[in-house]
Amino acid sequence: MNLKDKTRVGLLVLLVIAILAIGLVGSGCVRGLAPIGWSGGTVSSGTLYVGSNEGRLVAINLADESQKPKTSDQLIPITQPGLFGCSPTGGGGCGAGTQRVAIYGTPVVAGDLVYIAGYNGKIYAYNISNLAVRWVYPREGNLQPFVSGLVEADGKLFIGCSDSRVYALDSTTGDKLWEFATGEKIWGTPAIDGDTLYIGSFDKKLYALNVADGKKKWEFVTEGAIISTPLVNSGTIYIGSFDRNLYAVNAIDGKLKWKFMGGNWFWAEPAVFNDIIYAGSLDGSVYVLKADSGEKIKSFDLKSAVSSQPVIVDSSVIFATRQGVIYSIATGSQDIKQIADIKTDVDGPLTAYEGIVYIHTQQLELQRINAASGTLYSPVSLKG
Repeated sequence: MNLKDKTRVGLLVLLVIAILAIGLVGSGCVRGLAPIGWSGGTVSSGTLYVGSNEGRLVAINLADESQKPKTSDQLIPITQPGLFGCSPTGGGGCGAGTQRVAIYGTPVVAGDLVYIAGYNGKIYAYNISNLAVRWVYPREGNLQPFVSGLVEADGKLFIGCSDSRVYALDSTTGDKLWEFATGEKIWGTPAIDGDTLYIGSFDKKLYALNVADGKKKWEFVTEGAIISTPLVNSGTIYIGSFDRNLYAVNAIDGKLKWKFMGGNWFWAEPAVFNDIIYAGSLDGSVYVLKADSGEKIKSFDLKSAVSSQPVIVDSSVIFATRQGVIYSIATGSQDIKQIADIKTDVDGPLTAYEGIVYIHTQQLELQRINAASGTLYSPVSLKG
């Protein structure tokens, strides 16, 4: 691909991302466009939990691929009538129908509860046994849309919101413990390491907060918005920015260790294996870097933007391009091979369990791929 073609591809990627983001930055109705959601999956005790594009929390028993509970009307929909005054089907235009709620964040399981946040500005806690609602935050009204996912630690839930704030809740009751205001909206999911929370913001800053009270420890300034989830490894925070750089920041004091510039934005959280960083970029490349120095070991041109978080299966790193081509990078030899092509857009993070990679698609299904052999199994339906 020559430079001119790469430039065109880059502009197309930016256009696609902008179209996807229209629903995220506006609070009104955009005819023909709506937030779509791209929740990843979480596996706990043989059950995969995912937020579907119908606006439902779905639990899949991976032993027999059935939904739990088996009666689909027991599943709790995260929908509200006329939430934004828009019809999800487009048939009634604005002001008609029931608005399904987009779900971008991956569900979190802790104890006997599973948690999920909706684009409607609410956080939900469900009982694992029957998916009955335990609590909802806020109890009345709505916050601004949640694009960020939740994280749980020591009985607390943490999430960033489009209202530019980080919230900490009691995971048992849903009561707010503290909040911290940044300079702009937050889309990225936070990361927790010990007593510190790390989170990026559209204000171009990476923040380190005390998990106990939300007090700021330090902030690190980049030259672009940050929506990537921070990767914490061996005292270093690795974070991508829309300034095209991947940064390595000292976890203790927020000082820059190194930065690496790609050909476009770093949207997805990178992966690390044996002190090697694997970072996908919207320029269609995966960069293989030394974790301690940022020195490039290798790069792979996947011919399509990489916006979904990869997974590690055994000793291989699995990436998906936005066009649905799945690749496996062997961490020993640093060789790459294409293992599947699901021929549908991939936006959300990948999930792996017992050698199988699960990919949530916009067709209300989970595509399943054997990471070792590349065998593509029949998809699992997420429809209610």
